Amino acid sequence: MNRYGFIRLATAIPQVKVADCSFNVQQIESLIAQAEGKGAAIICFPELSITSATLGDLMQQELIVAGSENALFKLLDFTRSLSIISIIGMPVRIGSQLMNSAVVVQGGKIHAIIPKKKIATCTTMLCGQTVKVSQDTIINSDEILFGITIGNDLAQPQSQCGRLCRMGAEAIFNLSATKELVGTYSNTRQYIASASAQCHCAYICSSSGWGESTADAVYAGNALIYEDGQPVALSERFSMKEQLIISDVDIEMLRHRRSTAPAFADNLSSDITYISKQNIQLYSDETLIHPLRKNPFIAMDGTMDERCQDILDIQSAGLAKRIVHTNAKTIVIGISGGLDSTLAVLVSAMTMDKIGRSRKDIIAITMPGFGTSDRTHTNAISLMESLGVTLREISIKDACLLHFSDICHNAENHDVTYENAQARERTQILMDIANDTNGLVIGTGDLSELALGWCTFNGDHMSNYAVNCSIPKTLMQHIVRWIANNKVDEQTKATLLDIVDTPISPELTPADEDGNIQQKTEDLVGPYELHDFFLYHIVRNGFRPAKVLYLAQQAFGSDYTDEVILQWLRKFCQRFITQQFKRSCSPDGPQVGAVTLGPTHWHMPSDAVFNEWLRDLE
Repeated sequence: MNRYGFIRLATAIPQVKVADCSFNVQQIESLIAQAEGKGAAIICFPELSITSATLGDLMQQELIVAGSENALFKLLDFTRSLSIISIIGMPVRIGSQLMNSAVVVQGGKIHAIIPKKKIATCTTMLCGQTVKVSQDTIINSDEILFGITIGNDLAQPQSQCGRLCRMGAEAIFNLSATKELVGTYSNTRQYIASASAQCHCAYICSSSGWGESTADAVYAGNALIYEDGQPVALSERFSMKEQLIISDVDIEMLRHRRSTAPAFADNLSSDITYISKQNIQLYSDETLIHPLRKNPFIAMDGTMDERCQDILDIQSAGLAKRIVHTNAKTIVIGISGGLDSTLAVLVSAMTMDKIGRSRKDIIAITMPGFGTSDRTHTNAISLMESLGVTLREISIKDACLLHFSDICHNAENHDVTYENAQARERTQILMDIANDTNGLVIGTGDLSELALGWCTFNGDHMSNYAVNCSIPKTLMQHIVRWIANNKVDEQTKATLLDIVDTPISPELTPADEDGNIQQKTEDLVGPYELHDFFLYHIVRNGFRPAKVLYLAQQAFGSDYTDEVILQWLRKFCQRFITQQFKRSCSPDGPQVGAVTLGPTHWHMPSDAVFNEWLRDLE
């Protein structure tokens, strides 16, 4: 395991010859050596990999039994100087029975035997060593606790995988010899994805491949590594060559996910086989063998259409309930021509359609100020007209100038007072119009802004219902683009796509001479793609800043220098810790994903300090 909580695991599909144990063990040794050289800590092979899985009644022949034990003797001698743990499939005589088993080998020693068939825990002699035999074996390498299953375990009503995970296993190694039928591979992946997600575990499968008998079936050679429901490495199917599949698995992340799932602590096994840490492979390679998403809030598995629709349905259902419950006659929303208010008014329109109300009951107000650009103002008007809402325009310039005069503030001093006064003036207008029309003010702020505290306290921070409160900026861009391409007419589509492409800005300082945006948020607080990456891994996974920095360097190394990533991560840590007071009194709003910072979901003191976080980055 490296210092960031990753452990390198491998699954292999060797070429086999049916009943040729000597050939088969040579192929196994070759793959073990390759995996050891690449820093893998554990490697697993298919079911009955020493003999081949398609022997049929030949498996009972004493020649085969003796040949497999001789092959294991050779393998033990081969691994004597290696640190990698190897999990091999072979027949083992246990009492009077010959049993399909997994044999755990490391450093020339047999550490455990796991039979496919359920039997009482016992011991047996194998290659001159006395070894415990049990299906319920949990192996602790000091870096990871893992269990082993054989065959199509996940298709059973009560899987051994679930049992082992409840006993403490963080990874499950499955040795299989699954016949390839139409639909089998898809079902297998669904089973593994579901099991690894439910158990918050790594699931590593090795299933027989090239060289097995094809007398009545074909074996595709499927090697798969899943982590908490997501595939991290997959083999080529039906390959005519041996395959070695390696990936780093984030054990620290899995442990964090389990920390909120107490069922995994209810039945920890007291019968654990230990393998000494001094023999376990450690690696210092800083290159991560693990898929990393730059945009972790955006799924890359082809499900985003469905997810976008789900998010919109959640938002509109939440808003619909609030409108009906309060008997609101209108909903009031400020439209800036920016991304956040665009999604909020789109959700508002969908909600009114859902509850059978006129879109004219949406009072959409554009409130140009000192920094409003021609581009955003034009887009705001165009969007409101195309949605058929009630459009109002109220300039805040004169009101703010009067306010500056009242509080003796120089209007040429574009400081925080100058900016926040505009945000609060807009909120006052919205709240007062809502009072006047028996309406609700719809908040537009998003999760990224809430994480950074990039909102004016009691300004845009406040509303009656915040529909975007758990949607990060990167996901919001994706949703609005999806709506543009799938839900609206061509004219509205053009407006929405231009809004997505507009630089993100609060527009609180004057535009340039040509009416263009001068104040760009990402120049001030940093790129949202970085901040959303930081947010996901800190809140969802509980990672320390140093690990988040490492992951960001791996994911964004071609886009930003290490110094730039560090600069913005420092900024995120500082703002995230110091801005909790805004989250503690933020308005109601619907949770749409696993990461949320609403006061009923995220509990954090407002007076915490960020010193330890910054020290960790040093």
